[in-house]
Amino acid sequence: MIQKAALYKMYIEEKQSANQIAQKLHCSPGKVNYWLAQHSIEKRSISDSVYIKNNPQGNPYKVVEMRSDTDWFLYGLGLGLFWGEGNKVNKNSVRLGNTDSGMIKMFLRFLHHCYEIDERKLRFGLQVFSDVDPQIAKEFWVRELGVSESVFQKVVVTPSRSAGTYRHKNQFGVLTIYFSNTKLRDIIVCAITELQNDVMPT
Repeated sequence: MIQKAALYKMYIEEKQSANQIAQKLHCSPGKVNYWLAQHSIEKRSISDSVYIKNNPQGNPYKVVEMRSDTDWFLYGLGLGLFWGEGNKVNKNSVRLGNTDSGMIKMFLRFLHHCYEIDERKLRFGLQVFSDVDPQIAKEFWVRELGVSESVFQKVVVTPSRSAGTYRHKNQFGVLTIYFSNTKLRDIIVCAITELQNDVMPT
């Protein structure tokens, strides 16, 4: 028999998997699952299990309480940026892309200040036209953001469009922020939905 208190501590509090508990107790995973059911300890969903496996140290972010007008302004601005420029389709990460370095830096400030994200989870994607030197573009963003080249994915090069204003604005490509975390993505999307419901007439 596996005592309920010990099983609760390992499975719920310490977030160990049934396999990990089985190895520790020198028994089969089936026995662990049996006693989870006997003690009415609810099993985690597959998605929750995957999330815990990918984030063994816990959530790589912390929701910060907004205290000042400056805090609230940055919070609202960050939500607005994601609402307008973010990728809401992808459900596994917070993604936002733009050619404007000021906008990118402001969104990063929002993530750092309002959610205290773990910077080690940040990745950057860069897309440039074929008449732009990928290395020069990457070096521009490295300087602007103060990050290492190692956090960049492979630069995507696309055929150039006709010359004009758009290409001038796009001289260093489109930089996309990637923060892979399902829960934070859902928190931000839910906050935008609540804001939308508050300001939009029914």
